[in-house]
Amino acid sequence: MKLALWQGTSPASNLDSACAQAETALAAAAAMGAAALVLPEIWLQGYNQPDIPARAVALDSPPMHRLAAAAKRSGCALVVGYAERDATSVHNSAACFGPDGALLANYRKVQLYGMRERSLYTPGDAYATFRLGDETAAILICYDIEFAPHIKALSDSGVTVILCPTANMQPFTHVIRHTVPAMAANHAVSIAYANYCGQEGDLTYVGGSLIAGPHGEVLAQAGQMPALLVAELPPPDPVHLSTQSADLRVLK
Repeated sequence: MKLALWQGTSPASNLDSACAQAETALAAAAAMGAAALVLPEIWLQGYNQPDIPARAVALDSPPMHRLAAAAKRSGCALVVGYAERDATSVHNSAACFGPDGALLANYRKVQLYGMRERSLYTPGDAYATFRLGDETAAILICYDIEFAPHIKALSDSGVTVILCPTANMQPFTHVIRHTVPAMAANHAVSIAYANYCGQEGDLTYVGGSLIAGPHGEVLAQAGQMPALLVAELPPPDPVHLSTQSADLRVLK
């Protein structure tokens, strides 16, 4: 399976620009044979924009319909981060539309980061797993990926691919350099980690979006400029796959 991700500058709440960039990246990813494309965290509105509650949209809304149609048109699944408005709350969410445009999953971030996120969003309380080709996939968002218990829980449930929109900013370069590859290696999963680049308000993003294989190898990584990454996941080698989860001794 090939996975793709788009690293770009924030659309800054321009929904038409956000959708247009997604459509262009989807067409290119599909032309290169990718099964799925991952966009950054809160891509539709921009992660660090003001008045997020006023800009939040429902899962059943025109921009989300447009992105579902783009996924169907390209034949490539799409994971898009967005500020989701439901009946009572706002969530930091990511939806996955399949290659036929159908909704495969809608995940709400569990590990909200910092005071700003905790003041804006209601945390999620469930994982979202689904079939993607021959793989079992799940979505995590940004800070979620830094918590080994979440990766272990997904791996133990049979997940082999984690699709992760993010908005990783300075000075947290250790996440792209060390944390994501280590999580992939320790739990025998592939991770597609799609970040922003450039500046947005008072944040400077580290870029460095990457696709890590199940042995912890970095299959593709962006620099600090806009980039479309596409990488083919290697067939897992049982000799090299981590057995930590099965081997773990729980001390009482």
